[in-house]
Amino acid sequence: QVQVEESGGGLVQAGGSLRLSCVASGSIVSINAMGWYRQAPGKQRELVAAITSGGSTNYADSVKGRFTISRDNAKRMVYLHMNSLKVEDTAVYYCNVNARRAFRTNAEDAWGQGTLVTVSS
Repeated sequence: QVQVEESGGGLVQAGGSLRLSCVASGSIVSINAMGWYRQAPGKQRELVAAITSGGSTNYADSVKGRFTISRDNAKRMVYLHMNSLKVEDTAVYYCNVNARRAFRTNAEDAWGQGTLVTVSS
């Protein structure tokens, strides 16, 4: 199996910054896209940012210009740098990794347990 673990959430005031980290482990042969999703109370999970193995990025309109996604392929890690945080950014943030395991033909999605980000006014 592919294990995914997030870290870096916490409480921050509006206008502040946080960095989320995510590491993938297990019998991984290759990693394709890595991404961050979030789910606020009473809302559906939504894509925040994603990055391909080649470094191409995609952002939700609501975070463009404030959040930056990056990855370290050697460490199997993905980061989300969040600046100018707003109260509406409060959510549980989940890391998603699309990876191919040893002895498997197709890549699979793996999710972390989530890390809570709370932005206070």
